[in-house]
Amino acid sequence: MKCTSCGLNLLGDDKYVGFKCPNCLKVEIFRCSRCKRLSTEYSCPSCGFKGP
Repeated sequence: MKCTSCGLNLLGDDKYVGFKCPNCLKVEIFRCSRCKRLSTEYSCPSCGFKGP
């Protein structure tokens, strides 16, 4: 698994989050603890939805 925002491998990150895209509900979005803390933008690869 990799962070959707920065591409970081999530194996060593015990505070990452995973959730379905709030728009299409088709893709699992993963965020590392750093991107979550900094509110780094992510984009759904399926529908293009962008979120903080």
